[in-house]
Order: sequence, then C-alpha cells, then structure tokens
Amino acid sequence: MADRRGIAGLGGISLALAVLTPLAACSFGGDEPTGPHRVDAARLVHLSAEGKVDPTQSVTVTAVPGSRLTDVTVVGPDGRVVAGKLAEDQRSWQTTGRLKASANYTVRIAADDGKGGRGETTQSFNTIAAQRVLNAKLGPDSSGSGVYGVGQPLTVQLSEAVKDPQARQEVERALTVTSQPAVTGAWYWVDDKNLHFRPEEYWPVGTTVGLAFDGTGTRIADGLYGGDRSSLKLRIGERVESVIDAAAHELTLKRAGQVIRTIPVTTGRPGFDTRNGVKVVLGQERSVRMNGETIGIAAGTSDSYDLNVEWATRVTWSGEYVHAAPWSVGSQGIENVSHGCTGMSTENAHWFYDNTRVGDLVTVVNSRGAKMEPFGNGFGDWNLSWADWVKHSALGQPVSTTVPSSQAPATGMIRPEV
Repeated sequence: MADRRGIAGLGGISLALAVLTPLAACSFGGDEPTGPHRVDAARLVHLSAEGKVDPTQSVTVTAVPGSRLTDVTVVGPDGRVVAGKLAEDQRSWQTTGRLKASANYTVRIAADDGKGGRGETTQSFNTIAAQRVLNAKLGPDSSGSGVYGVGQPLTVQLSEAVKDPQARQEVERALTVTSQPAVTGAWYWVDDKNLHFRPEEYWPVGTTVGLAFDGTGTRIADGLYGGDRSSLKLRIGERVESVIDAAAHELTLKRAGQVIRTIPVTTGRPGFDTRNGVKVVLGQERSVRMNGETIGIAAGTSDSYDLNVEWATRVTWSGEYVHAAPWSVGSQGIENVSHGCTGMSTENAHWFYDNTRVGDLVTVVNSRGAKMEPFGNGFGDWNLSWADWVKHSALGQPVSTTVPSSQAPATGMIRPEV
C-alpha cells in the first residue's frame, strides 16, 4: 500500500511538470523581455533659455535628432503653470503663456530617445528684471456686500502713467471683464492713470460681474512690464433710480420702473444751484459734519454753515448729498434754499438712505445749475453718449463681456473666470 501511495505521489509530480513545462517553453530559445529603460534625459533635450530671458519672448525646449518630448511643464515662483504647446512631431515645445519679469522658472522635461529609453530632467531659467512694473488697483471695492446699483462703473487705477497709444492698447488687452449675462461695454481713458468701464446701457439686474488685470510679464512700453494679477467680483442688485426735479421741488424714487415714493425736497438756491444730469451714489454716511468752508464759504458770513447732518447719501466728491434737512422743512416742496444738496425731512432721508445703495442712479433735472461733469467729481459716466464713450477706448471699439467659465456651456472657447 505504501508503494502505491509513493507511485501516486510521483504521478502527481509528473502531472504538475507536464502542466508547467509548456509555459516555460514559450520563451525558450527566444529574446529576453524588453521594455522602457531609464536614460539621462538631459542629453536628449535643449532649453533655449540661456542667461537672463526676456519675459516677452517664448522659451523653447527642443529634442535632439531621433528623440521626442513626452512632457514639458514650466512652473513659476507662484506655483502657476505656464501654458505651452507641443509640436505635432513632438520634437519641440514652446511657451504660449506669459512670463513674469525678474522671476525664476522650473522646467520639468520628459523625453524618449527613440530606442526604448525614457528619462526626465529638471532645468530652470530666470527672466530679466523689469525697470518698472505696472500694477492695477481695481474698483469698486467689493470687500463689503459686493452688491451695487445698475449705474456702477468699473474702475482701474494704474501705478504708472501710460500715455503712448500702443501701450494703452496693451493695458486694455490685459483687462478682462466677465459677466453673466454678457453685455456690450467699453473702456474710457479718463487720464494717463485711470480707466472706467461701463456697458452701453445700465447693467442688467442680477448680473454677476468679474474684472481682472492679468498683464503679468507683458511688455507695456520700453522698460515697463505688467505686474501681479489682480481681480474682483461683484453683483448688480435691483434697478433703483431717483429723479430730482429742481423746478417741481420733489424727488421720485423708482424700483424696477415702478414709482415707490415721491418726496418733497429743496435743492440749491441761486448761486448754489444743484448740478443737472445723471449721478451715481458714491457712499452713505449715517452722520456727517458739513462745513461751508470746505466749498469756499468764509466762516461768519451769511452763507456759512457748520452742521451735523444725518442720513446722508453722497453723489459727488465735492460734497453734494441727499440728506436730512429738518431746518428747511417749511421750504421743502416749495422753493430751493440749500447750498447745492438735496434736503428733505429726517424721516424721508432715513427712508431714502435705507432704499438706495452704492451704484444707484440719481438724476437731477430742471435745475439752473451746470451739468454734472463726467469725471473728477464722482461718476458722471452716464452723461456721455455711447459714441463719445467708445472714442476714448485705446482699442477704439466696444467689447462683449465673456461669460465666466463656471457658468458657461462645456463647449466653446471661454476665457477663464476671474
């Protein structure tokens, strides 16, 4: 019995060998398995950046004959990847994105030697320092609620004066306005350092708006390069517009085109006539001290004043407000007795204050005063015709705001959301 068990055990081994042998025979007498092996990729590629690189120029990576590039990544000091394009034959790659001046870039390259060898190498380059850097302060400041009226313009204050027409075009190209829904708008050069953007018509209610300056590394002018990226977002609230009729001595507030309240007021008396035209609410103060000396009225004269004023809604930088004027209630709705502001009862001023916001429209009609200037004393942007507005764009044409990528369809070329 023991012998039989032993024979049976050997038979089991023989069967196992019979099964295993054909597997081993598959590679018998043939070549050993081959696959990619590691090589020094540094000898397979050439980086065009030597010495200090001009950030306005493209940087190129080239493969030596017989080799090809499998991946190239350029990363800036801020961790952002610089866009680039690989040639169809994979023999070269070049940057298409912007480089910053005076910055160090890391280049990670993967290559194939065409003989089954693959490898990676890391190299770096530096860009030349800019003689001057152009940064942009964007407005409005949306650090508060971020909700503004339909008349609110976008503003840009440059850190350097830009006078040359070509340089101004570069600045406009570096500015991107996104909105949902999209609108037609244009930039207006107020002076060498300030630009405003407004739509052809008032902003649609509920519009989300983004503004970005992304001129990083862009050559604006000789020795002047675009600086750090800046951006902001805001939202447009209800359409609220007030019309002050200086001849009828009343203010009418409309919301969404519907009259909400008509208020008796007094405006500027002769010699202090309130400015005509469209103004935009600049800010609101629960209480503000008003002194006639700030507008050139000598203390102690019959026209002088020094008052603590409540519920003040500002419409010019020089000090024109819509505010409570309990001292002139007897004249409100009857005659104009103020020094240029629009006065009303304390209760009405409080209501007006609560029902308006920065960016809302306040239009004065039938006053004997001058017309509200477009710039310098607030936002008189809407007093210019659209044709005149577009003429002051460096590019000389309106633009259609793009839709933020997070709200856009999956197809189509959409600029990044700011």
